[in-house]
Amino acid sequence: WLFLYIALYSFRNSRTIVVAIMIIGEIKNRIDTIWDAFWTGGITNSITILEQMTYLFFMKMLDDAQKTKEANASIMGVAVKEPTFKEGIWHNPDTDRDVPYESLRWSVFKNKVAEEMHRIISRDAFAFIKNLNTGKESAYSRFMANATFLVQNPRTLVKIVEGIDALDMNNRDTMGDVYEYVLGKMASSGNNGQFRTPRHIIKMMVEMMQPNLKDSICDPAMGSAGFIVESAKYIQEHYKSELLQKANAEHYKNGLLHGFDTDTTMLRIGAMNLMLHGVDNPDVEYKDSLSTDNTDENKYTLCLANPPFAGSLDYDAVSKSILAITKTKKTELLFMALFVRMLQMGGRCASIVPDGVLFGTSTGHLSIRKEIVDNQRLQAVISMPSGVFKPYAGVSTAILVFTKTNAGGTDKVWFYDMKADGFSLDDKRNPVADNDIPDIINRFHNLAGEEGRTRKEQSFLVPVEEIREKGYDLSINKYKEIEREKVEYESSEVILDRITSLEKDIISALNDFRTKFM
Repeated sequence: WLFLYIALYSFRNSRTIVVAIMIIGEIKNRIDTIWDAFWTGGITNSITILEQMTYLFFMKMLDDAQKTKEANASIMGVAVKEPTFKEGIWHNPDTDRDVPYESLRWSVFKNKVAEEMHRIISRDAFAFIKNLNTGKESAYSRFMANATFLVQNPRTLVKIVEGIDALDMNNRDTMGDVYEYVLGKMASSGNNGQFRTPRHIIKMMVEMMQPNLKDSICDPAMGSAGFIVESAKYIQEHYKSELLQKANAEHYKNGLLHGFDTDTTMLRIGAMNLMLHGVDNPDVEYKDSLSTDNTDENKYTLCLANPPFAGSLDYDAVSKSILAITKTKKTELLFMALFVRMLQMGGRCASIVPDGVLFGTSTGHLSIRKEIVDNQRLQAVISMPSGVFKPYAGVSTAILVFTKTNAGGTDKVWFYDMKADGFSLDDKRNPVADNDIPDIINRFHNLAGEEGRTRKEQSFLVPVEEIREKGYDLSINKYKEIEREKVEYESSEVILDRITSLEKDIISALNDFRTKFM
């Protein structure tokens, strides 16, 4: 109990360990129940479950968002501005029927009997979200065009709706935990080597890079759009007054965010996610970022990504301009070269890379490190523990931060040895007190204060000349000084005397035993 008290007392984050465990445990139980309902209803493919669940999340979040608007409008005594669910009738283009807007709201159809609820959702509510941007050419309308609602059993749908209804979708942290766990349930890498990036790592990278309204932000391996959504949230929180200006609002909705992927399901989920954050028309496209189809060059001011580390690659289709920077078949190296090409002069990049990028000895590894150190401006290397991507991947990774200059400029590189990220580093990933993330963010934004730190500490600066001398090796252990304590051992004579004395005691004890019992 004393240890528990000390642990609880020392945990000074916004949520205590116990509360965090309870919240995450509750979310896991609810998502597991929803997941099991899909399986019972005959939907067993994890990516299909995620997609169908997201459609229903979206329906509920649309209604919750309008209820918030209605409450605010009621207080102000004004009409709701740009309601999703208007008064009167909506025409369903899929069935050529007229239905009341009111019947399309989650808060209304969730109370219907099973068969009627299924009919409303599958026939009308789903058609409504598919056609939300009718008349607009947007990422959302493009990717929803061929979407299909697959829950066929009304009783199964009731169980799913009841489970989703119990989730607090107005709480961003809770919804982040929900999506984190749902994506984690997929529990396997895709064919192209992608796997989800933990939400708190994404948030850390965004807070390090501090995106602003002048940026043009891109993730060329976007997956479910985690980096793009977190960037949108950051700008919403830090530029509230600026977003009231028409030009800024237009840039936020239409020109700020860009993302590419070859998985249409993830593109659809990402587009829905962005629309819920007020980004009506992000530049989200189906595109193989490494191929000749991607001609983006000197275009973006900020790249945030966790590109695929392995998997299949059509080498013949890889853009020649990327291979000119590093000739390799390794996707992690090709994406680093892609960032260099895509960024504007002065553009910044923060990307997760496998540890091998830091110290690999192949020509491709060495050429990309020389490119970033000699031709661009490398600022930081943050080594992360291997447990960050558990339970389904134990790969050791790091974050590289650099600025495109095409003229060098690397002076001193900041190294940080992350040992804890606020969660246990085993497969369970439960919340713990130890968390280096706040320290990483604070120190990154005050690198001048790192000048006096020694190589024995958790973070320090290394001159670029030393990096060149060590073959452009960027692994922290190459530069870290390990402090070894001097251990004084007793002389061999003293140890032998102690052994001899102990042997005599054993023999004496054995003789006493024989005398008494034999």
